[in-house]
Amino acid sequence: MLADNQKSIGKIINHSLYFTVLLALFSSHSLVVNNNIFTYANEAINTGANNTQYTVKEQTRSLTEEKQRWESMLRQRYRNGAILTITDGVKHIRMVKYINGRPIKINIVEVNTKINPNIEIAPQLASTNLKHRATIRTIATRNNSIAAVNGTYFKPQNGVPLGTLMINKKVYTGPIYNRVAMGIGKNEFKMAQVQFNSTLKAGRESLKIDNINQPRMLSTYTLLYTKDWGQTSPTPPKYGVNIAIQDNKITNISYGSTAIPENGYVISGPKAKLEPFFNAKKITLDIEMIPEWKNIDHIISGGPYLVKDGSVYIDVSAQRLGAITGKNPRTAIGYTAYNEFIMVTVDGREQSSVGMTLGELARMMKEFGCINAMNLDGGGSSVMYVNGRIVNNPAQKGGIPISNALTITERTRIAYDEKGS
Repeated sequence: MLADNQKSIGKIINHSLYFTVLLALFSSHSLVVNNNIFTYANEAINTGANNTQYTVKEQTRSLTEEKQRWESMLRQRYRNGAILTITDGVKHIRMVKYINGRPIKINIVEVNTKINPNIEIAPQLASTNLKHRATIRTIATRNNSIAAVNGTYFKPQNGVPLGTLMINKKVYTGPIYNRVAMGIGKNEFKMAQVQFNSTLKAGRESLKIDNINQPRMLSTYTLLYTKDWGQTSPTPPKYGVNIAIQDNKITNISYGSTAIPENGYVISGPKAKLEPFFNAKKITLDIEMIPEWKNIDHIISGGPYLVKDGSVYIDVSAQRLGAITGKNPRTAIGYTAYNEFIMVTVDGREQSSVGMTLGELARMMKEFGCINAMNLDGGGSSVMYVNGRIVNNPAQKGGIPISNALTITERTRIAYDEKGS
């Protein structure tokens, strides 16, 4: 009898241990499916209506499983939308949303680079010169892009981008008003308020450079102008001076507009700040961005924030964008916890589509699953291009000429086209 009881107790203990191990496996969110291990973070991020999506720390998933997961997620996000395939890993969604009974036409492009690693997301300039504008069709066609939206704010008079723009690790323009920007890498996205960190050095002399290729905002600023700005720099401020530098040596000191040297640059600022460099034998320039995003190839700026770390966050006043509130045509970009990239245009200022406020846009980007999202230039600039045509309804047919665009390109298609096939 005692032996039988001991056997029974042993069985109970074994079963208890078995179920304890099973419970631990499930509670840790680690699953083994077809030899592919999924590891999910334990902390949930509120990314939409279901509030149950998790940040993915690590994952190994077969291509078939990833496609199934993404297709299922797309159907959840865009329940009332028409989902069209542009190419592997790129979807175009058209939908109409109603707010207070008023219609809003929305176009979305969503990208999953895990499904198609040949997809490249990158900003592109209208021309090699910053002072130029072109239609989105021209920019997209020149770059063999399959989709594109308008990019940064820009100066209407000459097309110069207003805010940070970096393409293939080359900084073209620097930030204004500490506005938010998105960093784009091969397999990741970042979003933060970016700062320009550049220093001019000669011996013991060191001078902070306030910006690159941007219009002057304060006479006290020291600005850097490269050949991307044009052939000549702006006139220096009152009591200011320009110094042209080539091969680490000063080639010209001027009190007017100055020719920008080939493979060189012009520093423009108060004479009191630049005079200590006049007799320098060697001058060096260090350019960095803060934060320092090591794996980021491109940066495009906008503003304000719409979603920050999974929560609606609209810092209009801090980024000096109070003039763009109200219902308007909109362009926005963001990314999800699964690193899917989303870009959106909203039509507005018409009976069939009344546009969105920034608050409405932010809530929608969160509903779409964005853990970080930001507003881009909108109004008359809002335009989306997909496979050779404009898919939204901008105020000017085809869209107004813009300074730059955020493009989606399939690298295999570029290689195919370059062979002339």
